[in-house]
Amino acid sequence: MLRRERLLRTLTFCLRPAFALRVVGRFQAVIGFDRSMALASSAFTALVPLTLLAGAVLGDMVQVDAAQWIIQRYDLAGAGAEAVTYLFSPAQKADAGTGVLGVLFLTISVLSFARAAQRLVEQTWGLSPLSVRNSRNGLYWIFSLGGYALVGGWISAVLGGWAGGLPATVCGAAVSAVFLVWSGWILSAKRIPGVELIPFGISGAVLVGVYSWGATLYLPRLFNSYADRYGVVGAVFAMLSALFAAMLVIVASAVLGREVSEELARIRQGLRPSEHEVRRQWEDVREHARARWRTVREDVVRRRGKRGATGR
Repeated sequence: MLRRERLLRTLTFCLRPAFALRVVGRFQAVIGFDRSMALASSAFTALVPLTLLAGAVLGDMVQVDAAQWIIQRYDLAGAGAEAVTYLFSPAQKADAGTGVLGVLFLTISVLSFARAAQRLVEQTWGLSPLSVRNSRNGLYWIFSLGGYALVGGWISAVLGGWAGGLPATVCGAAVSAVFLVWSGWILSAKRIPGVELIPFGISGAVLVGVYSWGATLYLPRLFNSYADRYGVVGAVFAMLSALFAAMLVIVASAVLGREVSEELARIRQGLRPSEHEVRRQWEDVREHARARWRTVREDVVRRRGKRGATGR
């Protein structure tokens, strides 16, 4: 009973308006929507060429390429499947003639994506920026991202058909949590202790799981609609939209994880507000909502009165 009461007291921080306002404030401080779009753009310019190069070089050893995986993962058909196949199918095999410029562009794109993710971690946790000085850790992170994608694809392929996909969801969430904790640790140049990143990993794994479930339902319609309207360019628009939503989830997870970590630290220090303070915060929220509602209702009544007077 004592343990349950302590757990409930620890978890009540999420019921406080002040905590929610701090999460929203930090999201605004890191310019969450702009950061998500920057991450999505960097991911697209880095991961698509990397996927094409890997498919051209390893095509004989890999049985299922990126296009087939996307089509099977999201059950695409018709124009959406054709657009994805065309987008991820290079016109010809990679050769030595395209090596120098191709590798240079790919390296710049990959490092740019890694630095965009690094800036998210640095801004969210208030660290001084390292920029290119952290490029080596950025490359480590890119390699681990490839491993994470392979493991996630393997889990989905092997466990996706069992018990309605529940085992795949649980295993995928565990892998996502570990990868997110590792990401924050390596991208911060090991300046953030792993323990402080656990809330980020857990919240990120939950939100990524919810996003994956929603994407499975919505992305087929999005791809098919855009491909029917715009052709292959529509597949690009759909991928950018999907990447933006995914990066928005990551940014929100980072912000939430940072605030949860700080709140747990306050609770361990005995700085948790009293129940009276929590009730007072909710009373302030309710009173503010009532005041806003009265203002809106009075404004509607006043506009109706002006319309009536004009009509006469």
